[in-house]
Amino acid sequence: MLNTTLFSNYIKHILNAKSRHGTHSPFVYRLVDEVIYDFSAKEAYADLENMRKQLLKDERVITVTDLGAGSHINNQKQKAVKSIAKNALKPKKLAQLLYRLAKEFNPKQILELGTCLGLTSAYFAKALPQAKVVTMEGCPQTAQIAQENWQKLGINNVEVIVGNFDETLAPFIAQQQNLDFVFIDGNHRKEATLNYFNLCLPKVHEHSVLVFDDIYWSKGMQQAWEQIKAHPQVSVSIDLFWIGLVFFRKGQAKQDFKIRF
Repeated sequence: MLNTTLFSNYIKHILNAKSRHGTHSPFVYRLVDEVIYDFSAKEAYADLENMRKQLLKDERVITVTDLGAGSHINNQKQKAVKSIAKNALKPKKLAQLLYRLAKEFNPKQILELGTCLGLTSAYFAKALPQAKVVTMEGCPQTAQIAQENWQKLGINNVEVIVGNFDETLAPFIAQQQNLDFVFIDGNHRKEATLNYFNLCLPKVHEHSVLVFDDIYWSKGMQQAWEQIKAHPQVSVSIDLFWIGLVFFRKGQAKQDFKIRF
């Protein structure tokens, strides 16, 4: 079913967003020009997209534990893996952007909230084999399939933590010296998203990157995004419609950008 609100917001975004030529920040201009708009093929993409093709044909039916806001497509407890792959995996264009962002900022550790079938985690892991990817997932059965996928891809730098984010995130963050790169893609509710953001704040530093998925998914998510980018610790935000990026760069004038992607 067409999400008319999402479609309307997308049209508004396209009408108001700029390309790299509309940005006056050297940092953002270079990021858009050399990373966001880098659509060239990378060697790692082929194996990862082959894994997507396999998942889209996977007939296995699993029991899904959904602790978040659910799905606009299918909220049934029993789901075929291929249905999850079709409706929940990040599109190729977006998954490959996340790969490039990780490559660009070169974090020592990536934290992902929302493993799903592990494809985005695999993109992160392939982008930075020397980094540790920690991914959190509320559903044990999808986490199990994700682990199978990483094994097939020869990935050994991903750790999955299974459980409710409300119980697993705070203890994990408390153990970290800092957070370099965080991708928040789970529990698409305003209060939960703001809570994850606030939990991360004490551990971010000047070069940290926080990426928020589905910032226009609902009215609540839009409100959460507005509050996040307005936070005094956030110096730069980039709204790509499908995801939002926030940075904490010291000495940079506070600016918000809407970029076509």
